[in-house]
This record gives sequence, C-alpha cells and structure tokens, in this order.
Amino acid sequence: MKIDWAALGSVFGVSLTATVVLVTLFVLGLVGLSKHEAATEQGGSATLARGAAYGAFALCAAAVSYGIYLIVA
Repeated sequence: MKIDWAALGSVFGVSLTATVVLVTLFVLGLVGLSKHEAATEQGGSATLARGAAYGAFALCAAAVSYGIYLIVA
C-alpha cells in the first residue's frame, strides 16, 4: 500500500481553504444583517448592508450547492 502524500496534501489544502472561505462568507452575512438591524433601530436605513449580507449568503449557498454537485455527479 502506497500513500500519495502530494494528493493528500492537496486535498487537505483545498478543504481548508474552502472551509475558511465559507465560514468567512457566512460571518460577513451575519455582520451585514446585524449592521442593518442596528441601523434600523436607530431610525436609519442600511440597505447596502442588507444587500451585502444577502449576497454573502447567496455565495455561500452557491458554493455548498457546487460542492454537492461535485460529489453527486
């Protein structure tokens, strides 16, 4: 039995990068929603924060959908 260490390292690197990117996108979405909430409570409007949050959530969902597509196909 021979282990291809280069392939294992490559899979680890891609998995780690994808995880960090997805968590970052989700956190940016949560921060955008909290900024919108804070602005709404103060009587202002933060439609840019809400739009950025929805965009971050959409990118996160697209990345997860693409990952599922790669696994199933």
